[in-house]
Amino acid sequence: MLTDYLPIVVLAGVAAAFATGSLMVSSWLRPHRPNAVKLSAYECGNDPVRLPRGERFSVRFYVVAMLFIIFDIEIIFLFPWAVSFRRLGLFGLIEMTVFIGLVLVAYAYIWRKGGFEWTTGVRRDDGVARSAGAAAPLAATPPKERTDAG
Repeated sequence: MLTDYLPIVVLAGVAAAFATGSLMVSSWLRPHRPNAVKLSAYECGNDPVRLPRGERFSVRFYVVAMLFIIFDIEIIFLFPWAVSFRRLGLFGLIEMTVFIGLVLVAYAYIWRKGGFEWTTGVRRDDGVARSAGAAAPLAATPPKERTDAG
């Protein structure tokens, strides 16, 4: 009875050893040159340094994150359907077509309302805000100097 579980235990041990070994080897071999930029927090495009006292992250940032999670979970429902597709037959195909149609209608509605645009503008290095879709000339922003080679 216990010999049935032996391959699972061996595989779990090999996986744990591989994970631990990979982390140890990468910590020994990686370049380690910390600087202020690398050590600062990063929040998906939002500057973590807040100048005014009451400034907050845009609500649109969180709306986009929630929409991603919702659509991701809806797509997960396709897996059980695909597993039992033959057993469900035509009824299952029609039901999934209706489900995908509703997901696409919701996606189109949110896209049309601008729900996926979590920023109102892009701030250039010179401090001038412009719309996110506008193309900037190549010479408008000088290239930044690298402070670290790695």
